[in-house]
Amino acid sequence: SMQQVVQRIISSKGRWPQTVRNKSTSSILGRASAISKGGRCESHQFHTRPRRCYNLRGFSTNSTPPMRSSVIAATALQNPTAGKYADASRYLVPHPSNNVTPHIASLVGRDLHLRRSHPIGIIRAKIQDYFASLSHATDTDYRVFDAEDPIVTSQQCFDDLLIPADHPGRAPSDTYYVTDSTLLRTHTSAHQSQHLRSGIDAFLCSGDVYRRDEIDATHYPAFHQMEGVKLMDSGSMDGASGVSGEEWLNSAECRIVESDLKATLEGLMDHLFGPTTQKRWNEDFFPFTQPSFELEIYHNDEWMEVLGCGVIHEQVLDLSKRSDRRGWAFGLGLERLAMILFKIPDIRLFWTDDVRFHSQFEEGKIVEFLPYSKYPPVFKDIAFWTSKEAECGSKSNGANESSGDNGRFVENDFFDLVRSVAGDLVEKIELIDSFTHPKTGRSSRCYRVSYRSMDRSLTNEEIDELQFKLRDECGVSLGCELR
Repeated sequence: SMQQVVQRIISSKGRWPQTVRNKSTSSILGRASAISKGGRCESHQFHTRPRRCYNLRGFSTNSTPPMRSSVIAATALQNPTAGKYADASRYLVPHPSNNVTPHIASLVGRDLHLRRSHPIGIIRAKIQDYFASLSHATDTDYRVFDAEDPIVTSQQCFDDLLIPADHPGRAPSDTYYVTDSTLLRTHTSAHQSQHLRSGIDAFLCSGDVYRRDEIDATHYPAFHQMEGVKLMDSGSMDGASGVSGEEWLNSAECRIVESDLKATLEGLMDHLFGPTTQKRWNEDFFPFTQPSFELEIYHNDEWMEVLGCGVIHEQVLDLSKRSDRRGWAFGLGLERLAMILFKIPDIRLFWTDDVRFHSQFEEGKIVEFLPYSKYPPVFKDIAFWTSKEAECGSKSNGANESSGDNGRFVENDFFDLVRSVAGDLVEKIELIDSFTHPKTGRSSRCYRVSYRSMDRSLTNEEIDELQFKLRDECGVSLGCELR
């Protein structure tokens, strides 16, 4: 049912990833940082083009402030950067560490979050509108960055946010690397330290992010996030001057930051879901915030997690050259919120060009999505031997170590291959059987691939053609032996 589909969104990605909580888990987060080596990195130069940046009072941060206007007026302008990064040659570079596929490269620069009548853009605008309203009550202007370069350094995405070198999320099995030191950002936190270093005290950063992952109705290798950061007024933190470690965590000033964070985000939930929304806080763990929390709301008769947040870790502030300040940060997934609020059952729909989808939405309005068709699926199975015992959770630890090296099968490599062959015609992949031969130690895996188009009926013949291509590629690209 539609309600069951929406309930599954609880486990979907988008907010600060699950994997940063536990080093043994396998997804990714990333952290913010500055541009390394003067902004140059082998195949490109960072931020050489002007970035669109404004604050939530509606004027460019590079110009003289005019009279105050709403954030909607600022973001409703025709986006001058649409398609700016839609250049596949930037991502498909001839580098041994490059694992970006043509399918992924074709998604970069679509800028769904900047389309005013797209569900992702509507949610982004509503969140920015809420933070714009806070400038009147708290005298805090949140500057907005929504057109940052999606290529970042590993320092930006991991090191400056205290993600250790051996974290599984840094592996090419989880992350799309352009070179050995640059990648498609795995979250918008990758710009956090960059903006803190530039002297900005409060900002929102939204954009498309990329992660290699499973295939189903709530997972897609490209999605959209929003990062929010606020540094507290120095005067309110005077009592914590020179304080660090446990002394800081137990201080009244740390509690002030925590209280301000929670009040701000509870207000955001009221803004999106209504003032009677029930909320609850749970302690969590992220390397870059301490203490860390997750926020849940009670919606459609269940508790669902909507974002992760926390007090910015002292070391992150040190690396950002802001050790004299204290503050908080949060991260949330725009798809997650849009699927809940608009009741959209399949994450692939956000990327469709079908007018039957787009005609249902209007700037500034949240309406329930009405499914316009349900075409039948086509199921195909594929079984193969892997060279060594397959370990779905096993990951390599760096861009220079290919996820398929040494004959080790990595499940995300298979998922990425399927997407490369069949694109968005793939609705879901399930592992339906696996075993290890007792004598040879070889592992066998059988997957069921569900093909379904969102706008037409598929024929068995056209899917057979894709399936044969997939079988051929499994042997060539993954070194698997078909059964």
